[in-house]
Amino acid sequence: MKILEITNVDFALTQFILPLMRSLRDEGHEVIGVCADGPFLKQPRAEGFRVETLPFVRSFSPIGQAKAFLALVRLIRREKPDMVHAHMPISGILARVAAKLCGVPHIAYTCHGFLFNQPGSKGRRLLSLVLEKLCGSLTNTYLTVSNEEAADARRLHIHRKPIAIGNGRDGTRFKPDPIARTRIRQELGADDGTPVIIAVSRLVRHKGYPELLEAMESVPQAQLWVVGDRLDSDHGSVMNTSFTKARAALGSRLKCLGYRTDIPALLAAADIFTLPSHFEGLPMSIIEAMLTGLPVVSTDIRGPREQVVQNETGLLVPPAKVAPLASALRTLALNPALRHRMGAAGRQRALLYFEESTVLRNTVQHLMRR
Repeated sequence: MKILEITNVDFALTQFILPLMRSLRDEGHEVIGVCADGPFLKQPRAEGFRVETLPFVRSFSPIGQAKAFLALVRLIRREKPDMVHAHMPISGILARVAAKLCGVPHIAYTCHGFLFNQPGSKGRRLLSLVLEKLCGSLTNTYLTVSNEEAADARRLHIHRKPIAIGNGRDGTRFKPDPIARTRIRQELGADDGTPVIIAVSRLVRHKGYPELLEAMESVPQAQLWVVGDRLDSDHGSVMNTSFTKARAALGSRLKCLGYRTDIPALLAAADIFTLPSHFEGLPMSIIEAMLTGLPVVSTDIRGPREQVVQNETGLLVPPAKVAPLASALRTLALNPALRHRMGAAGRQRALLYFEESTVLRNTVQHLMRR
């Protein structure tokens, strides 16, 4: 089969979709990636994948979306794929409508989170729901990354048979690594007795950074490593003020490492992982941390609460609240035995439910059911 894997930006294609593209190619299919242009496309292209770039925009701009839609129609008519597999809310809507218009035999969609479950105006959430219901009727195979999103799709009659397929990472790549731990901690100035809290995500407001930075003022002795950067296409306020204030308050305890490609080593060098987001799909970063044997402090929201078992593999706290987040981080920072126990339980849970090879195998099987 010829399959178009369509998502919004280059970061999403490389970080989330590329493993599936590899699996589909290994099964003998011709796989073409489609997304907005960007520097992250060097990796899939180096692996021999063809990636077509279109003018996707991450906004509700009518003009921008119309340009992206027309480009999609032209691409699909030229390529004549057997399947279009779309990802992410806006690109997923455009791709499915374009595929239907062009007569694509099989239309698949993976929901990584509904816009109507995210903060925003009532009108925007209602529009999102209406569009999801309309596009659900065009979709042959409807997958979600979380059980709660699948339940929403059934309850709201978005699709008659949504399948929660999950997310996964490679447990042989993300794992405890004493050698990497020693090397990275020496590089970053953390001795064996210093608790290290690590956050790995894009630098956007809804990842909970203002609350995290303030909470760290109440977690004595611990270092915070912030790994990630802001994408050019990210919206919302820039958090320069929050980070400037935190640098003054935390001093050398705050280390902003920017975008890194050695995430497995950085996780192996840390003691606690945190992701205090306001909304998520099913975060890959939590899976990576659990596989590495780290206890997780996250928010009690869709996605993380399917991954983290409260008081067993980590601690869940209310979103957008500083005091509970600080208390949870402090509890783990001051209790090495609890960290080790939760981290070991988390790795076992991740190997059972979030192993990449199993998730990819199941995803391919569902996509191939015609």
